[in-house]
Amino acid sequence: MLYCLIISCDLKDCSMNNMMDNVSYPMILTLMVPKETKSYKHVYFICFLALYLLILSINIRLVMVIIMEKALHEPMYMFLCHVCINGVFGASGFYPKILSDLILDSYVISFHMCALQTYVIYSSLLFEITILTVMAYDRYVAICKPLEYHSKLTKITCVKLILFSWVFTNGFCVTAALLTNLRPICKYHIDKLYCDNWSIVKLSCVSSFVNNVFGYAMTVTFFSLIIFIIVSYFKLISACKASLESRRKFWQTCLPHILSLINFTSAYCFDIMYSRYGSNDIPESLRNFLALELVIVPPVFNPLIYGLNIRAVRKRVFPSCVAASENVLKRVKT
Repeated sequence: MLYCLIISCDLKDCSMNNMMDNVSYPMILTLMVPKETKSYKHVYFICFLALYLLILSINIRLVMVIIMEKALHEPMYMFLCHVCINGVFGASGFYPKILSDLILDSYVISFHMCALQTYVIYSSLLFEITILTVMAYDRYVAICKPLEYHSKLTKITCVKLILFSWVFTNGFCVTAALLTNLRPICKYHIDKLYCDNWSIVKLSCVSSFVNNVFGYAMTVTFFSLIIFIIVSYFKLISACKASLESRRKFWQTCLPHILSLINFTSAYCFDIMYSRYGSNDIPESLRNFLALELVIVPPVFNPLIYGLNIRAVRKRVFPSCVAASENVLKRVKT
């Protein structure tokens, strides 16, 4: 009897030790190590740091200008403000981690931090397409139904649309995170510079059928939003044919939106191609380009596209550029 009690106590101690080990030592995953890191580590670090500082400076500058200038307290600029905030949010999920990896020469991440990075990057990506859809509706009402614009897009309506965009996006992302993170994993290497949902799914040793179905459903949903935007712009183009003023408004305010949509769609398609159909036969440099396109291009180019193309924003965000261009025009005229 005493022997059985001792064995029982030993088993309890072992189980308690195992539990303590699981709590004390989180699951660690390894990430892809960039090629020739040792030779060009400082070059990579400077490039990524410069990109991150550029993203922060131009996006925060645009947000501050929109907040401070009463003339920009219009629905379109409110939505643009959230595009910039979202760009900073998404970039902050990638750049601090890659910078610390380069400095410490340690390309590892805990499973929970990997899940958090995936959530930040992909919620940012999906929010962008949702807010671009809202902006397409805004432009449609402004150009096709100008008399109803201020009655339809009140401040309360704009707040509701922005909140809907965040809730809609986070609903998908939280569900995807739960489906992915509740799966047991048997591999510990992610062949990418950062974590993404499908890379975590591939670490599991059980069937990915449910994740596949949900992933395709999510892709179809967000591509449906892209189709909605394209259809709305075809209607805008047909509506602008009759009026010179409408055509001017379309090119001034809708061209940046179209460029942002092309920018986003290309980044999203590159990411799907890389994550789901990427192969080791593809050169590493091309694989890294496909992976990084998503976290570099949208947050850098969105504020530049809107800031340089929309005159009301350009005058306040880039005053020196506007002054220089006006001086050039004066010289040309004289």
